[in-house]
Amino acid sequence: MKDVYIIGLGQTEVGEHWETSLRHLAWEAIDAALKDARLKQPDALFVGNVLAGQLSKQEHLGVLVADFCGLRGIEAASVEAAGASGGMALRQAYLAVASGMVNTAIAAGVEKFTDTVGSRATAALTSATDSDWEAAQGATPAALAALIMRRYMHEFDCAVADFAGFSVNAHANAKTNPYAMFRNTITAEAFAKAPMVADPVNMFDTAPDADGAAAVIVAADDFVWAHRDASQRPMIRIAASAVATDSLALHDRPDPLFFRAANLSAGRAYKQAGIEPGDMNVLELHDAYTVYAALSLEACGFAPRGLGWRMAGEGGISLRGKMPLSTFGGLKARGNPAGATGIYQIVEAALQLRGEAGANQVAAPRWGMAQCLGGSGSTAVTHILERVGRDS
Repeated sequence: MKDVYIIGLGQTEVGEHWETSLRHLAWEAIDAALKDARLKQPDALFVGNVLAGQLSKQEHLGVLVADFCGLRGIEAASVEAAGASGGMALRQAYLAVASGMVNTAIAAGVEKFTDTVGSRATAALTSATDSDWEAAQGATPAALAALIMRRYMHEFDCAVADFAGFSVNAHANAKTNPYAMFRNTITAEAFAKAPMVADPVNMFDTAPDADGAAAVIVAADDFVWAHRDASQRPMIRIAASAVATDSLALHDRPDPLFFRAANLSAGRAYKQAGIEPGDMNVLELHDAYTVYAALSLEACGFAPRGLGWRMAGEGGISLRGKMPLSTFGGLKARGNPAGATGIYQIVEAALQLRGEAGANQVAAPRWGMAQCLGGSGSTAVTHILERVGRDS
């Protein structure tokens, strides 16, 4: 197995791109990543997406995007794993390069969500649940998150207001992210008064559905060092890539308050990278709902069981706090473009490790972790990145 490096990053602004097509969004991100990598022709392309078949009536995204980006002839495929689709696309690119089958690959994520509103959009999102035993009973993703949150508050004696810090932190960090959908500040008081989406999940508890595209280019170690200029910035190595799954239906889990897939995926990644949770300098997690942030922190070893919500407290998750979290706004404030979200997380973690995060920069990070979830924690994809080279 070869070492795999990230050599190019690209992203579009997250928002409501009514006048931009799916293929145009993908092209913008991929073009930026190719320029960043100073690469013209990669060997393979993997595109993460969740909803194009339902909302845009477009499947076969691998060839669509390759064609539109002027990359006809390369290997290309689309990847779907619900909200973990972007992370899974990177996983496929990583495996292709690490195996030696290709030297360079693009992992891209793209989603065109906001052209469709109302019940049709909700039904599309609900297809990531168990259609026979959840969706057929009217259980939407927000409703399942509400069930989890209600049980969590009951078991661990906390209230909705105790989760406010996750959203407050996300919006504070997004304020200086030019790609974020919401760059406004929110307060804990405003969080507590927000209208309900699915009680007890409120409007500030849940990440906004959005349009967007992001891309990373990965390359094998021998390719990187053969084409590397000694004066270039530090390189970013993918130190670990791991995937795990749990039951699709929430009611089939022995413990609905334990994200087993996140735990297994993170544990495998720590072992592969040879580090522990305490070594991490930057964490980008899947805060589609604030309770998911708490459960992910617990599952990944950053907080004891039942105490993940306490990391939402003042100073616990700020850029200069104990664990820099959602450093560009996370899903909550950057926005959640579904199949692209996992790639945005990687771009953001890599920018931190490169020292190119601007006003959002964490001091001298070496290790960064990104974890994205599909469904209500049914799929978890974890990547650990390491800064190597100059000043590492």
